[in-house]
Amino acid sequence: MADSVEEYRAALQDCPPGHPDRSMTFNNLAISLRNRFLQQGDPADLDEAIELLRAALLLRHPGHPDRSMFLNNLAISLRNRFQQRGVSSESDLDEAIELHRAALLLYPPGHSDRIMSLSNLANTLRDRFQQRSVLSDLVETTELYRAALSLRPPGHPDRFKYLNNLAISLQDLFQQGGVQSDLDEAIELHQTALSLCSLGDPNRSMSLNNLALGFRTRFEQRGIPSDLDETIELQKAALLLRPPGNSHRSMSLDNLANSLRDRFMQRGVPSDLDEAIKLHRAALSLRPPGDLDRSKSLNNLAICLRDRSHHRGVPSDLDEAIELHQAALLLRPTGHPLRSTSLNNLAVSFRDRFQKRCVLSDLDETIELHRAILSLRPPGHYDRSTSLNNLAMSLRDRFHHRGVPSDLDEVIELNLEALFLRPPGHSERSMSLNNLAISLGDRFHKRGIPSDLDEAIEHHRAALCNRHPGHPDRYMSLNNLAINLRDRFQQRGALSESDLDEAIELHRAALLLYPPGHSDRSTSLNNLAMSLQDRFPHSGIPSDLDEAIELHRTALSLHPPGHYHRSTSLDKLAIGLRDRFKQRGVQSDLDEAFKLHLKLSYLTHAASREDLNAAKSWATSAEEMNHGSALVAYKTALQFLDQHVALLPSPSRNFDVVREAISSLASDAFSCGLRRGALTTAVELVEQGRAMFWTQLARFRTPLDELSTSGAAGEALAAEFIQLGALLRNTFDESTEDKSSQIRQPAVQWDDVVFRIRMCPDFSRFLLPPLFSDLQKAAAGGPVIIVNASRYGCDALIILSAQDPVHVPLDIAQAEVSELSSEFQSLAKRFGTSDHRLELLNIVGILRKLWFRIVSPIVEALKKFIQLESDSRIWWCPTAEFTLLPLHAAGPYAIKSQNLSQICISSYTPTLATLVRARQRAPRDAFEQHFVAIGQGNPDRGKELRCVAPELAAVAQRLSPVTSFTSLQDTDATVQGAFDALHHNQWLHLACHGMPNRQQPFESSFAMRDGPLMIKNIIRSDWQNSEFAFLSACHTTVGDEKSPDESIHLAAAMQFSGFRSVIGSMWSVDDGVAHQVVSAFYNNLVDGSGTLDCTRAAMALHEAVKSLRKKIPLEQQIVFVHIGI
Repeated sequence: MADSVEEYRAALQDCPPGHPDRSMTFNNLAISLRNRFLQQGDPADLDEAIELLRAALLLRHPGHPDRSMFLNNLAISLRNRFQQRGVSSESDLDEAIELHRAALLLYPPGHSDRIMSLSNLANTLRDRFQQRSVLSDLVETTELYRAALSLRPPGHPDRFKYLNNLAISLQDLFQQGGVQSDLDEAIELHQTALSLCSLGDPNRSMSLNNLALGFRTRFEQRGIPSDLDETIELQKAALLLRPPGNSHRSMSLDNLANSLRDRFMQRGVPSDLDEAIKLHRAALSLRPPGDLDRSKSLNNLAICLRDRSHHRGVPSDLDEAIELHQAALLLRPTGHPLRSTSLNNLAVSFRDRFQKRCVLSDLDETIELHRAILSLRPPGHYDRSTSLNNLAMSLRDRFHHRGVPSDLDEVIELNLEALFLRPPGHSERSMSLNNLAISLGDRFHKRGIPSDLDEAIEHHRAALCNRHPGHPDRYMSLNNLAINLRDRFQQRGALSESDLDEAIELHRAALLLYPPGHSDRSTSLNNLAMSLQDRFPHSGIPSDLDEAIELHRTALSLHPPGHYHRSTSLDKLAIGLRDRFKQRGVQSDLDEAFKLHLKLSYLTHAASREDLNAAKSWATSAEEMNHGSALVAYKTALQFLDQHVALLPSPSRNFDVVREAISSLASDAFSCGLRRGALTTAVELVEQGRAMFWTQLARFRTPLDELSTSGAAGEALAAEFIQLGALLRNTFDESTEDKSSQIRQPAVQWDDVVFRIRMCPDFSRFLLPPLFSDLQKAAAGGPVIIVNASRYGCDALIILSAQDPVHVPLDIAQAEVSELSSEFQSLAKRFGTSDHRLELLNIVGILRKLWFRIVSPIVEALKKFIQLESDSRIWWCPTAEFTLLPLHAAGPYAIKSQNLSQICISSYTPTLATLVRARQRAPRDAFEQHFVAIGQGNPDRGKELRCVAPELAAVAQRLSPVTSFTSLQDTDATVQGAFDALHHNQWLHLACHGMPNRQQPFESSFAMRDGPLMIKNIIRSDWQNSEFAFLSACHTTVGDEKSPDESIHLAAAMQFSGFRSVIGSMWSVDDGVAHQVVSAFYNNLVDGSGTLDCTRAAMALHEAVKSLRKKIPLEQQIVFVHIGI
């Protein structure tokens, strides 16, 4: 080859410009260089060949008899360069096509070389279709191949080649448009081609393989078993013609293995899958590192191993599959045409592992991989619908695990787009109909919109019509349609009994298609069982319930410990047994039911929403049956709740999810503990299940002074903990964007560092829920009274510093407390706008009810243990509906009778742990105290507050002589100005509008000059040694009414950001009254020594209000409350 190149170079020297043979010599040297490139792979040879051919073409002007040959040669060389360089050389491909078009015009019908030109243009257009997925390129390719075949009639020695080309193009066309006749014609052409290959023909193995591929494609589309059997027989015959050493043997091994896997997926015969794995391993051994098809073999072997893991549960198979997919991905870098395929396969394997082991990072990784795939498949890409579908499936998994509504909304949007890309007749339309229907069903369960369910049923019926008997996915459509029909029965009851009967028949038909060993058999068993359980109360047929129990039992056997759905299976079987006990009274049924529930407490993975729901179901059953496992059920549920909230990305963004998960769990657990005499356990449980957001934030701020001073290792651990805590705290409140992919690694590192800290001496309970012995320290300054409302009863529990808790049953039902709370909230909204005398009568009426039904029994109990005097302090820790009631203002409001405020001084705390943290932090020295007063009477929104300036003047007059004092007003009182001031001051007085946001509580705010200072901004703060904050603003202790136990309000935000003592308001504050209260408060706060002490705040507020009783309305006397120490 080198000799011919040099020979032509020498010849070129003999053909100077103008020589009649110069263009042909250019051409000959170029062809020689191109051939050398094809043998040796040196890109410079190909580049030189192209330049020579361009020069030759310039010398073959239009009309020259050799111009068509030169056009053709240049086009072929440009296509060669594209095939070598890929995306970076796309312009070469476009130019090659245009050159081939020009050449074809010079080969009119009848020309002997027209068939060559037709084929060359067709081949190049097919390359561009494979690169860009433009359908018009493929359609033109097919027509060009058809025209070429017409020039090779039966009997022509080259007819085989053109039959094969047209058949392959028709198969591609079928994959795009789903037109059945394209595929049938392709198979017929391949059969004709095979008939032209005798037993010894070198093309026979290729022809066998191509025909097999046609049959396999038709099987995938129509599900006809005989097509798949024919495929396998043809591929076995092809493999026999490619013995060891044959260059195509690895391809035949791959093809046969893939078809055996297909048959395994259809019929479940294990030997087919084992043989497929063996064949793929053999193919991989023939493709060593550096082989262009190695990534393909890695991928195929991984898929089969994943299937075997899925069906036999061997963890090592799935782990190996992931490793193989990762190795394949490394061989398909950015720009590789199969990168998206590799990303997809890796994503599917991660999703499988998540479903088996519930490692949330696997699911997050799956979603990120699918997003990467979708970015590589823009609108117009032939596989975009598949990518949309896969991303939707993974987001749906995460929705079911975490319950985040935005995930479900995105799922529906993705499924709608995928369905649009799969019109009637498309081979995958039934899948898209099915997926969209499932997501609409999910949304119905979440939001209860009947039209979502009706639409889901119609889509499922349409999908089932497209999945005739024998279709590989028919079982799925039967099952899904049945589920939604059952849902509609549950919604409409007797009006829809036919729906339930149809659902049962569909589930029975589906179960027949889920043979033993099928991965989804357990789901089908459970679904049929639940429908039978639903019918039992209506039919009264005992066999319905008995059959349901046996089906649940079989399903549970398919969900071993660690399985994603095991908790649900345990719960469903337990409920069935409990229902049968209620009907027949057989004690063994009830005993077995609660033995099954108890297995939930041995969960081996981080709890999902499904696990939490199963634990809550257990607690409900235990309460209903008065079973002794109730407390264990609540402990388990609260442990799962803690894990569930901890795993949510940006929990403030997912407040609805947390609200739904929490429900009344903590209050009911507390009630259960009291009813069973486990008072200290009750305290531990109610603490664990309340203020979940603040508990999470407090963990990120946990001080580690003792660990830091324990040595170099402890110091390093503490530093790592603080760094990760700051990072996670900053993502905790992200309200507009899902940051899960960004915080996944820090969250894993956080768990690891917490685990390592617990290994240190004296840190074994680090960040674990506190024990009662720790919580009791909250009562160091006076009794703390937990007041609880539950559907099971209302109670108070008095926590004393050195005695056992004291239980005070309250003679009031939760419904009455709720009604009282609603009545007071309605009244509070009208304060100052209605008849004053009537308003006063209404307030007093409610405060009297609070006294006689709730507070008085508690005070009487307190008097048995402590001596209550006017300066005695108590702390209220209300739960549920009690959080919205002014317990501190309760009283008989009668002559010669004392109200609570005349008996003692009341403070509040959202949780005991909050009060403990405030007590544990030592105050700073007096000379280090710095006070800032911030006032904003003219915010960017809201009416003017005229008394803000006088109020700040009064604060300055009293405090500037005794402490370092700064004042920020008007244009200086901005969001950033406030933040900067709080970085340098430990004491705060804030006078402005308070803006509660009941729909988005983390957006509740203080109104500054340039905008809102929101809770979500406050919790990202890192203020040091904060002591006291007086929030002279409206509604600063008002949170979300639907989840009062979370205490998401402005005062709580300040407290959890470090302020040990906070004064806030329960409703609207009159501007002028605030000025009076503030003046009186600071006169009482500063003692004779002139020092500031935040523990005097409650007393100072008490005395201030006392001095103003005859000057301000009752609702303004009781609007301010003290929180903290």
